[in-house]
Amino acid sequence: MRRFPMTNAFLLRRTAVSIGLIASALVLNALSGCTRSVAPSSDQFAAALKDYLAQRGDLCLAKTDWPIDLTQHEIDTGARNALQLPVLERLGLASSTVADVDVKDDQEMPHRMKVRRYALTEAGRQFYLTRERATPGGGRQTVGDFCAARLSLDRVVHWELAGEGRDRLATVSYTYQVKAAPWTADAEVQRVFPVVAQVIRGAGSAQLQERFRPTATGWVAVDLP
Repeated sequence: MRRFPMTNAFLLRRTAVSIGLIASALVLNALSGCTRSVAPSSDQFAAALKDYLAQRGDLCLAKTDWPIDLTQHEIDTGARNALQLPVLERLGLASSTVADVDVKDDQEMPHRMKVRRYALTEAGRQFYLTRERATPGGGRQTVGDFCAARLSLDRVVHWELAGEGRDRLATVSYTYQVKAAPWTADAEVQRVFPVVAQVIRGAGSAQLQERFRPTATGWVAVDLP
């Protein structure tokens, strides 16, 4: 068979093809690596849950603005604050005084009324936590609340997937551990804050759920911006 001499141009073309194949292989490997990084797995969701709970793991009482004024009507009807705030006061976490406030009646007529005003004590302020969070518009917002415990991940139990592509979501069930404030062991606290008591009792056994979406670097909780 006749052999043709390899010209420089032929060698350059063959080298270019080889380099192109190598580059394509590297790109495919990189893409497959990205795919693996968001493939559903216990480790992936454990990392995502740890990140989520580091930002949103505080178990709080939905008492964001202090001092809190309690009207006589709320006391007479057994409103939530009327049941809960005296317990916090008994534990030394809050203190109360009588104050006069200006209010308007149904006819928009102003008049003064007395309220019982609860403020956090020095001991109580230790449990008022403020955190800076990202807003949907890209800004930052400082929010605060009176908190009773902090949750951390125990283990991932299972997950369910729904949707495809950008619409893909994972609903992850997990158990948790709790670091609770000492005063949450008080029987009256457990009575007037039943949800808090239930979450604390469920440490290591009760399951919570969180939804996650895939990103280029892993799974991120839907609740996080």
